[in-house]
Amino acid sequence: MVEDNQGDEKTNSFQFLAQAQRKQRRKKCRSKKYQRKQKKMKRFLQSIDKSLLVKDMYDPAAQAKKDEVAPERPKRTLLGWKKKPQEGDNDAPHVFRNKEKVLVTCSRRINFRYRHLMLNVASLLPHSKRDNKVESKESKGATLNELVELKSCSSCLFFECRKHKDLYLWIAKCPNGPSVKFLVNAVHTMEELKLTGNHLKGSRPLLTFSANFDKEPHWKLLKQMIIQIFQTPKDHRKSKPFHDHVFAFSILDDHIWFRNYQIIVPHNEPTKVDRGGLDKMTLTEAGPRFCLNPIKIFGGSFGGPTLYENPYYVSPNQIRAVEKKQKAGKYLKKVKAKTRRKMHELANPMERDEFADMWRE
Repeated sequence: MVEDNQGDEKTNSFQFLAQAQRKQRRKKCRSKKYQRKQKKMKRFLQSIDKSLLVKDMYDPAAQAKKDEVAPERPKRTLLGWKKKPQEGDNDAPHVFRNKEKVLVTCSRRINFRYRHLMLNVASLLPHSKRDNKVESKESKGATLNELVELKSCSSCLFFECRKHKDLYLWIAKCPNGPSVKFLVNAVHTMEELKLTGNHLKGSRPLLTFSANFDKEPHWKLLKQMIIQIFQTPKDHRKSKPFHDHVFAFSILDDHIWFRNYQIIVPHNEPTKVDRGGLDKMTLTEAGPRFCLNPIKIFGGSFGGPTLYENPYYVSPNQIRAVEKKQKAGKYLKKVKAKTRRKMHELANPMERDEFADMWRE
């Protein structure tokens, strides 16, 4: 039995060696064939090059083609490939294409209510982009400008929360400005209001402004910034080609009040609109609601020279300080009343009652 096992092992080893030798031979054969093919290709290409050189020497057309310079490639710009201006194109008007993109972000430690408002505003702007929260420090301007550039945006809406109570909204055109800082009041989100209005997500809004926006220069500037940021660009990939809601911006008491309404048109049939139905259109509010109190307008992005400062602005810290003083005044009044009562009792002591000890025995 032992001899049989030794014989089997020998045969297996011989077979293994034979297989290895066959593989080596095949590799050599393949490499030789490959080398022959390479040599043939070299000879063929050399013969073609010689024939072309001889032809070019006697053919003037071929020589002229060689001397020709390749045409310049068109330059690529933000609006697409820039073609060379032809003779007839000088009179043609330049077609402007709106490629506005808005970065919507917030600061850390933001209140849940204000975060929901930010999400509602982002859902109303199909051309907006979201990013992580940013620390609200003095260097937030440089950080936000860098984020806007990385996201290939041109504007920014930054919701900054202070003390878990006060919400400030920065509207900025990056990277050169201008920028505006608002205090946000009277916040009501879509989830909180539960209004009956309901429009398509991503549809293009109609922007309406009150007549006060054309009276003073700072209101005109704010109007242009709002138009550029809140207007959905035409043919945007995430937008729908319908106008079924209205953004209303109105000025009252030097505050900008924002409302969002759905346009409702009466239908006679499921697919047709009544001819006289456009006069019967109604508006139903969809939300959200908020009020913007302008604080300052800066010449740069998130800073720079002050172009306008609101003289009627009072910070919420001052309002809270006044309220605390009023509450402290109430307490002081109570303490003073107690001391006055004690002084009065000491100054006017009561006479002793003759019958006080009558029943004490």
